[in-house]
Amino acid sequence: MTFSLHVLGSRQGGGAERFFVRLVTALAEAGHRTEAVIPPDSWVDAQLPAEVVRHRIPMRSVHDLLARWRLHRLVRRLAPDIVQTWMGRATRLVRLPSGQLPVHVARLGGFYDLKGYRHAHAWVGNTSGIRDHLLAGGLPAERVFRIGNFVDPPRAVSEEERREWQARLDLPEGAIPVLALGRLHPNKGFDTLLRALARHPCTPPPVLILAGSGPLESELHALAGKLELHDQVRWTGWVDDPAPLFSIARLFVCPSRHEPLGNVILEAWNHGLPVISTACDGPRELITHGRDGVLVPPDDPDALGRALCMLASDEPLQQRLGEAGKARL
Repeated sequence: MTFSLHVLGSRQGGGAERFFVRLVTALAEAGHRTEAVIPPDSWVDAQLPAEVVRHRIPMRSVHDLLARWRLHRLVRRLAPDIVQTWMGRATRLVRLPSGQLPVHVARLGGFYDLKGYRHAHAWVGNTSGIRDHLLAGGLPAERVFRIGNFVDPPRAVSEEERREWQARLDLPEGAIPVLALGRLHPNKGFDTLLRALARHPCTPPPVLILAGSGPLESELHALAGKLELHDQVRWTGWVDDPAPLFSIARLFVCPSRHEPLGNVILEAWNHGLPVISTACDGPRELITHGRDGVLVPPDDPDALGRALCMLASDEPLQQRLGEAGKARL
């Protein structure tokens, strides 16, 4: 079996980190020797199964010479077949000689500047757009691959767990629960979603469940107050396991300004939810408008609000889009 070492420099949780856990776990369950290199305070540490060996190395920046030395020494000691680095920091810190094992595979989840990636031996993009970006950057085609992300079968949510979350959310009777999930960052466009709710009151009324944390948290709370959305938004903070929220929601919204893939769309489809998304790079590649989801222009609260009201009031369309999305997986 192949021995792969996976290096991730980030500490917080997010779509890439969730998929890191998913892939490392799947490889280990398939019988491959799979180990992880992560910062000591990484969110993924508690999410990985106990049988996955962790090597905890602080990776403070792309210029962290001590981290680079520790990584080099670890790779020499373990002698894996593959070292897969996730995103920029880990990729820049790992430097391996070419033409021999281990093979350094750099995994990209966005349209990054390739300057810090060229020293890798092979490159993986999780969308066709990212693969084309790698090829346009002059990387050798025979060593550039598109390998899409996957989702695990949805976890069964107990009735007790579901009731606990329903009580916590305190959803009014007759309201349509709408879920949005992600880091509270400008790229995610949650401000546009709040403005869409304010500009387009719907019948039945949607109630937004916003699950996430990040640098815009206080700003988004203030915006919701300014827009008088106190009764229409439920803030959960970051949720390690959002399965109960997916089980409660009727619709899922991805309002991103920039989204190279959109792992959250795959997760929503996995739970059978109809999806409304902005037509940025990743969602545009995933969704066929009107067939398995609804696409609207980025940064357009009016278009997003109209789509929300349309879908919230059409249960047959909700079911059809949810089933079509799930069939894509």
